[in-house]
Amino acid sequence: MTDDFIDLTPLFPLQEALDKQIEEDHGVDYPSTFERRVLALLVELGEFANETRCFKYWSFKAPSPKEKILDEYADGLHFLLSLGIPLGVSQYKHYFHVREKDLTLALHMVYKDVCELREHYDAEHYAKAFADYLNIIPLFDYSSNEVVEAYLKKLGTNHKRQEEKY
Repeated sequence: MTDDFIDLTPLFPLQEALDKQIEEDHGVDYPSTFERRVLALLVELGEFANETRCFKYWSFKAPSPKEKILDEYADGLHFLLSLGIPLGVSQYKHYFHVREKDLTLALHMVYKDVCELREHYDAEHYAKAFADYLNIIPLFDYSSNEVVEAYLKKLGTNHKRQEEKY
């Protein structure tokens, strides 16, 4: 990985537009869906872990293809962006700083961060959870651009799902 940082600022208005579409279509808002958004993020973390197979010490099977892993990572990114919007976060440029090089332990850290964010929904806990999630990227040979492209691809899928009453 050659990138030192990722700029997610352009993604916030895109996520907010999707959130507004869902709000209108389903009669929900941020406060009424907070617990479900947090749980969805935890589920997406689990799906990401499942595709990486980082915890499957009993298996010889290789991780899923890069595109599938990026797709699952993008799902988590959707929920993290969404959780930042009610906190007034509209820009986020992150300089990578890997705190944990073992993917399993890095995911444990993110799970812990997200649970703490649920208990203390504020900018400080949000920034920690988001930073630790983003610091997973350097553990793979993925560029920041690939992560953003995966998000944008999934965003298109999510808009289409809303149109099709998914």
